[in-house]
Formats: sequence, C-alpha cells, structure tokens
Amino acid sequence: MTNANMFEKITLIGLGLIGSSLAHAIKRSHLTGHLTGYDVSADVRQIATEISLVDDVASDISTAVAHADLVILCAPPGSMGSIGAAIAPHLKPGSILTDVGSTKASVIESVGPHLSPDIHFIPGHPIAGTEQSGPRAGFPELFDRRWCILTPLPDANPQALEKLTAFWQAIGSNVEIMDAKHHDLVLAITSHVPHLIAYNIVGTAADLETVTQGEVIKYSAGGFRDFTRIAASDPTMWRDVFLNNREAVLEMLGRFTEDLISLQRAIRWGEGDTLFDLFTRTRAIRRSIIDAGQDSAAPDFGRGKKH
Repeated sequence: MTNANMFEKITLIGLGLIGSSLAHAIKRSHLTGHLTGYDVSADVRQIATEISLVDDVASDISTAVAHADLVILCAPPGSMGSIGAAIAPHLKPGSILTDVGSTKASVIESVGPHLSPDIHFIPGHPIAGTEQSGPRAGFPELFDRRWCILTPLPDANPQALEKLTAFWQAIGSNVEIMDAKHHDLVLAITSHVPHLIAYNIVGTAADLETVTQGEVIKYSAGGFRDFTRIAASDPTMWRDVFLNNREAVLEMLGRFTEDLISLQRAIRWGEGDTLFDLFTRTRAIRRSIIDAGQDSAAPDFGRGKKH
C-alpha cells in the first residue's frame, strides 16, 4: 500500500493546532485523495478556507464525515460525546473513527455507545503539541519522531488497527499500543499534573500582593518562563482534560503532594544530602528524555521557532 492511496477520503473534525497540523502532515505525506475539514466555529472555518488548509471545509458535520474512510476527532474531550452522537448516523460502514484527545477512557465511554458495530473505533493520542492554538498554528513537523498512543478496544479489527498504525507512522510518529486506563494514568503524571502545576504557579505569582505584575514579567527567570509557556495552553481543552481524567489526576496529585511535603521537610531541616540525591536523580531523567529524542538540550524556553 502506498501513501497516496491509503485513504480515499479523510475528515478532520476540529481545526485547531492538532487538526491543522494533521492537515499539513497528511498533505506532506500524500495520505489521501481528498481531505475534508470541519469546525464548530464559523470563524475557524473561514480561516481554514482562506489558507486552503484542506481540500474543502464543510459547513455541517454530517456532510463532513459522509463517505470518509478515516474520521479524526480533534476536539476537546468534553465535546466528544455530542460529536459522536451527531456523526454516528452518517459514518461510512467499515470506516475508521479515531481521535487525538489526551484522555482515553472518557472518550471510549462517551463516543462508543453511539457507534454501530461496522465502524472501527480506535481511540488515539499523539503526544505532541505547543501552547499555540487555532488553524494558523499548525505545522507538518509537529508529529515527527513523537509518540502516538493507540488504545484499541478488546474487539478491535486487526486490519483497521494495522492501517491506523501505518497512518501515524506515515506522518512521522512512533506508535505504541496501550490500554486506555493505563494511558490515562501515565499521562496524568507526564502531562496533566505538570500542566496543573504550571497553571497554579503562574496564578500564585500573579496573586502575590508583594509582587506587582510588572515585576513578575520583568524578572522572569528560565523556570518561570517555561511554566508560563505551559500555562498559555488552550483553557477549554485543559478544563476538559482534568474533568475527564479526574481519577488518575487526583491519584497522581496525591502522590505529588506527599513527595512535596517530604521535600519541604528536607529544606526545613537542612537535609542537603536528600536534596542533592533528588536533584541528581531528576537530572538524569531529564538527560534520558533528551537522549530519547523527545526534546532538545537547547535553552529555548519560549521554543523560539515560530510556525
């Protein structure tokens, strides 16, 4: 199978950062004969049309998914259930339906019940993104050498799973198969809790009565700059992430809180060896992330390259 005829028609539901980046990546790799896009926002649809993001921008969601061989939901987790209900009657029998959300158990619970048995529903999550949003924010390299986790249901069609795996590999991603609940637990500590901490630290700094907003901005050091970058992420998406992965997030927050209290105690009692050992261990973890190709050692806290 060549990339050019992998899917006759692909439809993207949601044209923000991930959806628009997928559009560019799909075009770059020539994965479809026809690429359709839809977004609930008329403004986003207008911009997508102006920049020729896809071959056509549908004005309603049922038209968008009609005759599509692959439909990718690129919308916030909280809207997945209503989208699933809206598109289910119009999906092509034998088509593949997937998504890009960072919570998987909630997507299975909210979308799955609406689908007929002849639709191959395989949830997915490309672990890639920036703090930017909107249809102009996308770029084709977003998924290059990044992991995409697929969480197929136990009765998933093997051929459909193989084809979706090949799709993600064709746009540059590494693919991992994982149970949905395990995915949610892993992402709670690697992504969701760090974002929550970033939002909280930036909010705390802004609320301090002894520090003006001007001083926070003027004297921002590297660490705080990186937190503000993370905290600039799309608020709708992250609100939905925390509400739809609450159990895993709360479990990881509990463990984080226990560790933070231990760290507080070490600082209070001057336990330098404890601090040094922790910092040494975490430094090694950072180096392993760079060695794995999941980030760069460059000190570009603002992720300087603009797309």
